[in-house]
Amino acid sequence: MKTPIQVAVVGAGTMGNGIAHVFAQHGFPVFLIDTEPAFLERARATITANLERQVKKGTIPQEQAQATLARIELCTGLPASLEIGLAVEAVTEEAGVKKQVLASLDRAAPPQAILASNTSSISITELAASTQRPDRVIGMHFMNPVPVMKLVEIVRGLATSEETYRTVLEWTATLGKTAAVSADYPGFISNRVLLPMINEAIFCLMEGVADAEAIDTVMKLGMNHPMGPLALADFIGLDVCLAIMEVLHRGLGDDKYRPCPLLKNMVRAGYLGKKSGRGFYSYEDR
Repeated sequence: MKTPIQVAVVGAGTMGNGIAHVFAQHGFPVFLIDTEPAFLERARATITANLERQVKKGTIPQEQAQATLARIELCTGLPASLEIGLAVEAVTEEAGVKKQVLASLDRAAPPQAILASNTSSISITELAASTQRPDRVIGMHFMNPVPVMKLVEIVRGLATSEETYRTVLEWTATLGKTAAVSADYPGFISNRVLLPMINEAIFCLMEGVADAEAIDTVMKLGMNHPMGPLALADFIGLDVCLAIMEVLHRGLGDDKYRPCPLLKNMVRAGYLGKKSGRGFYSYEDR
């Protein structure tokens, strides 16, 4: 068996800690990088709790949980030289921030390393242009929660090489994930389909078609969705939903992707969903 490559994950938030968890669980040594020590400690606590949940469910033995934690090294900055085979950025869904992170990784990582973005909507071609290795840049869009969800949306930029693509497909399979391959269009597959549905549900709420509970109940019981669109928006984060809708609207130029004014107002008010304690539902007492 080949020695696993080292993996760097930049961003210790919900997606970053999940990505680090999954790679470490499948034998990859991981550097989890964030500028905020508190975020790193929170990430360690989250990973520990998720591993304990897996042990209780019997999906992994206790020894594997301990080995997984031991493979994750927390870092507050990029080491001068990262001896890695793959770096995954999982920072905020803003093109400027992602470009800065990828440019830094490009300078620090070995020339043969692949740089991946966990972006859910931003052009991989655009992000790759911020590096000196656009042929080795690709999208790896994991689904939340990463340890549970089986899908990884693989996005090829204009310059992504066949070798990079094939290598990332192989790593995705090693993680026990299923790859769905998308061309580099705004929103890719998942969010080009999902976010307009969520946006339309918010329009229904704004226009008084029904209340939030009724809208979500129709989609759960009538369409067999596991979660209603408004509850899902709260789970994703309303700021993230708005950012993706703006990428779709700007990139495709069609008014059917216009973000609902209610969504904009809620984000302005700081009602971001579960992470802020209030969105379409209240989470302050949960």
